[in-house]
Amino acid sequence: MHMFAGKRILIVEDEYFLADETRRRLDQFGATVIGPAAHVEEALALIKQVEIDAAILDVHLGDQFVFPVAEELDRLDIPFVFATGYDPAFIPKKFTGFAFCEKPAELENIALALFGKDAPKKLQ
Repeated sequence: MHMFAGKRILIVEDEYFLADETRRRLDQFGATVIGPAAHVEEALALIKQVEIDAAILDVHLGDQFVFPVAEELDRLDIPFVFATGYDPAFIPKKFTGFAFCEKPAELENIALALFGKDAPKKLQ
């Protein structure tokens, strides 16, 4: 879990308890947590205001989907993973090469997807 040490990680999650648990665990691993953001607009504002190394995105945020955030992160070349309980077929085709972790997500798998030596931002 040392891969998170010193990294600035954006959490985009609308379920308070999941977001708080992820935040606490990332803090324990030496990451600086950005957010959590519960809405697309809030996440986009954080991306503009704060330097981010990577992001963990829940796909469904209340009545919104996180895809505008994913598009902005991709445009800025910031790695991210989708952490969701949805079927991967639900993710738009343009994001099919990105890492996907099922909820509840294991931070070890997320760390490897984001920062592992052989894990590119877009998976083949």
